[in-house]
Amino acid sequence: MCMTLGGRVSEEIFFGKSNITSGARDDLEKITKMAYEACASYGMDAEIGPVSYGGREALKENWQKPFSEKTGELLDLRVHRMIMDAHTRTTELLSEHKEEVEKVAKLLLSKEVITREDMIELLGRRPFPERADDMDKWLDKNRAPKSAPPPLEEAPIPAAAPSDPVAQA
Repeated sequence: MCMTLGGRVSEEIFFGKSNITSGARDDLEKITKMAYEACASYGMDAEIGPVSYGGREALKENWQKPFSEKTGELLDLRVHRMIMDAHTRTTELLSEHKEEVEKVAKLLLSKEVITREDMIELLGRRPFPERADDMDKWLDKNRAPKSAPPPLEEAPIPAAAPSDPVAQA
């Protein structure tokens, strides 16, 4: 959820809460669905417990909710709490790493798409080598050594065009 909230929270930090764009709407919908599914389908909330109410798909198929009004209110409360906790955590992380966020933003302004290699070059390797994944291992093995590009070949100077024979006569 923190990753999904990153764009919106960055806007809050860098532009102020009164200058948030509408681009964050989709992110809010995604995290709301994630939180709802975590609480209502996967039993990932301690207060609700290890119970599954079928999630959004079950609500679409049924005419009524498979839980009481009181449970519905608890679900709303716990989903809200989960989202607010993720928002707080995201704000703390991005504030703590504000300089790095600015570096990434500047790179994105000059280069619309950035790769994992770009991120490593910009910020360095991830701080937890024990969690290196297959992509990290592949990059380590296949990363080309940096060297200067080859010198440009000099283009041949075109020969002067012969003069107009009519003009010479």
